[in-house]
Formats: sequence, C-alpha cells, structure tokens
Amino acid sequence: MVKLTKKIIEDFVYQGPPPRRDARCDDEIAGFGIRIYPSGKKSFILSYRVHHRKRQLTLGDFGILTLDQARKRARQELGKIIGGHDPLEQRQHSAKVQTLKSLCEIYLSRYAKVHKKTWQEDQRRLQRHIIPRWGNLNLTSLKRRDLTDLHTSLGTKAPYEANRLLRLLSKLFELAKQWGLIDEAHPNPARNIQLYKEHKRDRWITPEELPRLIEALEREPNTFARYALWMYLLTGARKSELLQAQWTDIGWERKELRLPHTKAGRIHYIPLSTAACELLQTLPRLSDNPYLFPGHIKGKPLVNITKPWKRVCQQAQLNNVRLHDLRRTVGSWLAQSGKSLHLIGKILNHSNPSTTAIYARFSQDQGRQALEEYSEKVLASSRGIQP
Repeated sequence: MVKLTKKIIEDFVYQGPPPRRDARCDDEIAGFGIRIYPSGKKSFILSYRVHHRKRQLTLGDFGILTLDQARKRARQELGKIIGGHDPLEQRQHSAKVQTLKSLCEIYLSRYAKVHKKTWQEDQRRLQRHIIPRWGNLNLTSLKRRDLTDLHTSLGTKAPYEANRLLRLLSKLFELAKQWGLIDEAHPNPARNIQLYKEHKRDRWITPEELPRLIEALEREPNTFARYALWMYLLTGARKSELLQAQWTDIGWERKELRLPHTKAGRIHYIPLSTAACELLQTLPRLSDNPYLFPGHIKGKPLVNITKPWKRVCQQAQLNNVRLHDLRRTVGSWLAQSGKSLHLIGKILNHSNPSTTAIYARFSQDQGRQALEEYSEKVLASSRGIQP
C-alpha cells in the first residue's frame, strides 16, 4: 500500500494471469485504490463493507478523472456509506430505471395505481405521447426544450390535454427524485413551461339537438355502446364508472344503480328512472360476462367507446361535443327545471365540500323524481323514438 500519485498510477502494469483482479490500494483514504485491467485500462475504485457484505464501487476511469477528483468522489461516497446507504446498490437500481419508459412503468405500478382512481388516464397519456417518442431516452437526457415543443404542438389542437400531460410529467420527475432514480439537484424539465389558459366548458345538448342525437343513437351498430350511450344520457354517470358497473350492482326493487368505484372515492347510488329501468331490462346479457356493457375480451367490460360516440356525433351533426357533455347535459337540464344545485350535486356525485353537509336532506326518491322528469323530457324531445 502506497500513497498513489499520477506518476505511480501511470507506471502500473497488470499483473496476471487473467482473470485475476489486480487492484492497488491508496494509504491516504481507506478502501480507495486503482484497478488495472489486462487491456491496460485503469479505473479508480472504492472498497467498503455494508451489513457485513464486501462491496466494490467503480468511481471512474483514470485519464478521465484526475487523482484529486477521484479522491474527492471517494470521500463523498464514504459519507453516504457512513449515513447507512449503499452507493453500489443505488447505482445498480438506478441503472435498471435509467430510461423514461422504465420510469413510466414504475410510476404507474408504485404510485398511480395505488393513489389515483384515474390512473388509466395517466397510462393512456404516457403510452400515447411519451413512450413512443422518448421511451428509450435516458432520464437525464430529456430537456425542457423537448417538452416545450411537445406541449406547443399538442396544445394547438388540445390545450387541455397538453396541460395535463405537462403536469403528469412534472409529477414523474419529482417522484423520480424522491425515489433516488435521479439526483435531487437535477432540474425538472417540465417545470416553468407556460400552460395554456383553460376555460371551463359549458357545452351540453340543446333541446334542438336532442332529437338528432337520439335518432343517431338508434342507428349505432355497436349494441353495447348504444345502450351505454343511452345510459349516459339518462343518468349523467361518468364514463369509466358506468362501464365498470355489473349486473349485481342493479337494485331492481329500489330502482338504483350502485357504482362502487367512483372519482369521489365513495360508493354512489344512481336513482334509475322508468326509462332507464326499461332500457336495462332490454339490455342483452352475456352469461360469461358480469358487466352491463361487455367488451371484446371475455369477462372484461367495454373500454373504448370513443369511436361509437364519434359516429353518433357525425350522424347527428353535433359539433364540439364530448362524451362528458352528456353528463353536463343532465345537470344543465335539471338546473333549468328549477332543481336545487345541491340535489343536482347528489345525483351527479359531486365532491364540492361546501355542499356535502346538505346532501343528507335529499332522499333517493327526490333524486329519482328529478331524473324521472328529466327522462320524460328527453323522450318527449325524441319525437316518438324509444330507446
């Protein structure tokens, strides 16, 4: 053991035979040294013990790192070891998660699916906009300019989607720092990008548009999508919540539909009008599928209803109408009928804290009566067309 110098390291030659490890220790820093390879390559190393396990960390190649830089890095790593960390284990873990695709997968499994009821929306955005474009890119290689360009190109047609994608990426990088996947000092590339100004939508189906919509609904060839769209129109349920409903969730005697998985995080009971009950009674039922609206995969619910909805809107000549606007239609029509905002909030399962305390004043009968009157108006506007 000698005090290493640049000249001494340059004079070192490999002492074999291969694959014997040839390492020379420094007497200035415990565990610090230089490793010589049969090829002549030389790397600075740090040997240490954690939980009675002998470990060896490569600090960098001689010639790229100077001896002083290597000693400084060794002292930094020793500080982590004294603090109870294992630098080699952290490096190996980070190496497995060095791509953006890997981070997306960890985010979905470790955070989104555990803490977010809308995790599927995050998954959709990542699979559509991020993974195909930058999935193989190293985490630290993604720059703010990259995200600015994506945000701008997406925002020309879908500013809301662009903003939500940017917020999602910002969360990903903050969590990557918390999980030790990237250095805490690394700048978050999604920060300090100007978001598009958002305006709350006030679009709903008007009485003049409703007959065209119902006529187009009855022409939709996808049977289960057609019934699902009818139920959206009659109940104001959220898309994902309704598609997850099963036959066992229907209370025929009470005339209500139980939605156990909701955005509000609580079980929600939707009162069913006579029209909604009659619709469900004529809905085809598959013996091998428990869901009201089964999809193409055996035992699974319908997932993608976007294409049927686009077909319906095109035939009905409806512009700038989203599926969520059917939910807004229920609320707006009830409001125009003079129904209390609190009652509407109960029917639609809103989570506004200022209205929560008064929800108890309204029974299911009141909610059902409100939807009963609304459904009668919908069917009256359909000019005799029945679901």
